[in-house]
Amino acid sequence: MEAGSLFRRLFRSRGGKWLLAAILPVMAVLLWQAAGTDGALAGGALPTPDRVWSAWITWAFGKAGPMTLSPYIGTWADNLGYSAMRVAKGFALAIVVGVPLGAVLGWSKWVAAMVDPSIQWLRPVPITAWLPISLAIFGIRDFGAVFLITIGAFYPIVINTTQGARDVEKSWIRAALMMGARPIDVLMRVVLPAALPSIFTGLRIGLGIGWTAVIVAEMVAVKSGLGYVLWDAYYVGRMDIVIADMVSIGLMGFLSDWLILRLEYSVLRWRRMQSFNG
Repeated sequence: MEAGSLFRRLFRSRGGKWLLAAILPVMAVLLWQAAGTDGALAGGALPTPDRVWSAWITWAFGKAGPMTLSPYIGTWADNLGYSAMRVAKGFALAIVVGVPLGAVLGWSKWVAAMVDPSIQWLRPVPITAWLPISLAIFGIRDFGAVFLITIGAFYPIVINTTQGARDVEKSWIRAALMMGARPIDVLMRVVLPAALPSIFTGLRIGLGIGWTAVIVAEMVAVKSGLGYVLWDAYYVGRMDIVIADMVSIGLMGFLSDWLILRLEYSVLRWRRMQSFNG
């Protein structure tokens, strides 16, 4: 009982949750290190974690000499910044278009009948299929990557917002209309706030897809960022940089998702208070 009580207290504390979350990754790294020490892991093709760590330190903090042309010395922060900025731009565009459109689709049956079939028709088209269109229109430029990120993040945002708007209690809408509210006021003051939980779900999914899309885009459409480094490192056989790049992508996706969760926690404080009072 004492051990169980200690475990429950540990899990409920913020530090304890982080500790529990770290157990599986640490075990995986230790097993990976042990399996690859003798060079037997994938025939020696995959580097051990200590080699990946050493490569990342050089990539992040190394200082290139005047005659050094390696792109893997001291360029990590720059490439991380390029990718993060593209994700931020594409994600913002997806929100600006997807949230209002989703709210209107969930609110108006007429708009849904006209627009929703086209959205469902285009939604299964993968990001990679949009690459030729992006290159043809934008060429090898930054906005080509932003375009692909916007498309990737748009669909989960608009679909979750639509579903959230459709699930709003009809009695709330009728009450607002009976009190003299205009349709636009009902949409902004009743439908959108009530749909916020679904909207945040769409934001989390869309942001994750945005990080996937930026890697795909940077492999082809631009010549900078984590995606470009990933493909270039694979091409020259630097698997240590490839894995360090993959870890960097996962870390950025994790941190950005955590920010969305913190924002949701702050914005939906009223929902927790409602549940407590109920």
